[in-house]
Amino acid sequence: MNTAAAIRAYRGPAVFSIGLRPFFLFSALWSAIAAPLWVYAFLNGGPVELSWHVHEMLFGYAGGIIVGFLLTAVPNWTGRLPVVGLPLALLFSLWLAGRAAMVAVALNADVAAAAWPAVVDSLFLFVMAAVVWREVLAGRNWRNVPVAMIVTVLALANAGFHLEAGAGGVANLSTRLGLSVISLLIALIGGRVTPSFTRNWQLKRGGPLPAVAGRFDTMTLIVTAAGLLAWSLSPSHLAAGATLLLAGVLNLIRLARWRGAATLAEPLVLILHIGYLWLASGLVLLGLAVVAPTHVLPSVGVHALTAGAIGVMTLAIMTRSSRGHTGRPLTAGKAEVLIYGLINAAALTRVVGGLIPVAYHPLLIVSVGLWSAAFLAFVISYAPVLLTPRLARG
Repeated sequence: MNTAAAIRAYRGPAVFSIGLRPFFLFSALWSAIAAPLWVYAFLNGGPVELSWHVHEMLFGYAGGIIVGFLLTAVPNWTGRLPVVGLPLALLFSLWLAGRAAMVAVALNADVAAAAWPAVVDSLFLFVMAAVVWREVLAGRNWRNVPVAMIVTVLALANAGFHLEAGAGGVANLSTRLGLSVISLLIALIGGRVTPSFTRNWQLKRGGPLPAVAGRFDTMTLIVTAAGLLAWSLSPSHLAAGATLLLAGVLNLIRLARWRGAATLAEPLVLILHIGYLWLASGLVLLGLAVVAPTHVLPSVGVHALTAGAIGVMTLAIMTRSSRGHTGRPLTAGKAEVLIYGLINAAALTRVVGGLIPVAYHPLLIVSVGLWSAAFLAFVISYAPVLLTPRLARG
């Protein structure tokens, strides 16, 4: 039985028939709720701290989306059976338990001082890392060993976040490491799916095809990994900044080779290119913040990577994968265009807010409102898709 046959043979609740269904839907809902919760507390002196916000966006929201994507993609890569039914429900329960633990941490100082919330929250990504390693090794899918390594480092960064915070400090190293591995995953996976989906779309209409992956792509990934690692370990070192700048330029060239301008007629494809543009721009801005700190604040590059690259690329993947794996046409409608417009506006407003300090607070409010609206629009539009069985082929 292959992956598709295993999914078709599943007879339980539709939401646990494939990994993307529960994780995409409820991670999006959590993102729509958690971001405004932090902003309200930030502006009104509530208990939700910045470190909580950072953790829940990187490891809570983005971690959930990454897991949903990998649970869906890895079986296709390895040819092994997908995680469905009760095992998927149990894995999703670990994610929910982590979110509940982090809410308890935010609301109760005694809970925040205890060790159990960190253990509960960390368990989810470690279990997922074990699942990915099992599938990659059992399927002898050596090409995706880097993906397994990235998920493992993400799990370690999440655990490190709790250890740093527990030691009475701010989890700066773990935050940088978490952001770096997610950015690298976007470069790696986004660098596969963006030209692949572009090629598939252009073949149907006779348009210009993206460049075939080769040594340039490999070099770009190596430089990107080196720059992000150097920044994680020494964020103010000039060598880290220079490497990030080079990585950003190489990724811009890489993106241009994929002929994104020829995909304007299909937002479902175009948005992948826009998401990758945010990644390349974020790397450039992060590098500029190191080599020219008087002109660019580090937060500008960070938010280009978080609100921009992570926000846009995850929604791009979520909409396309959800449509494809539930039998819907691979074309964007009004809902998708609205989602893409809102998330890009949220990212742009967040980045501009870092460039105009006097307008920081109002632009922060606007950005979070747009961010929440984008994810609520996804939830409202895709809940009927993700909670019901796949459409039968016509």
